[in-house]
Amino acid sequence: MKDIPVGMKGTYAVDVTIENTASRVRSGGVPTFSTPSMVAGMECCCSNSMLPYLDEGQGSVGIRIEVKHMASTPIGMHVRFESEVIERDRRRLVFSVKAFDEIEQVGEGIHERFVIDTDKFLGKSVAKKERFDRGEY
Repeated sequence: MKDIPVGMKGTYAVDVTIENTASRVRSGGVPTFSTPSMVAGMECCCSNSMLPYLDEGQGSVGIRIEVKHMASTPIGMHVRFESEVIERDRRRLVFSVKAFDEIEQVGEGIHERFVIDTDKFLGKSVAKKERFDRGEY
């Protein structure tokens, strides 16, 4: 892994469609951009910003997220995410992330990600399932 500097920024954007509304993802009954979709956009923004710094075979996983969804965004609008690394401790990165539609800021949060060896991580997951299938839990 290359050194990911504190201050590194990233962006990501998504259009609000029926597919990412609260009524569709069952997080509420209204047809506006859902909080789970906002969280996914925030994670994607942070994750994508790390990609140029990762070595072959590395990935990242989210380990914590704390968000505020501050305003609704209706179908047909656009949501833009902006992230910035605010802390780094070896393979753990902490991001400040914000979400904006065309009118205003609609969300903000803190997100932590951890750099992983993808094959090792998946191997542990597969082994867990195999132990479960054998009744070891």
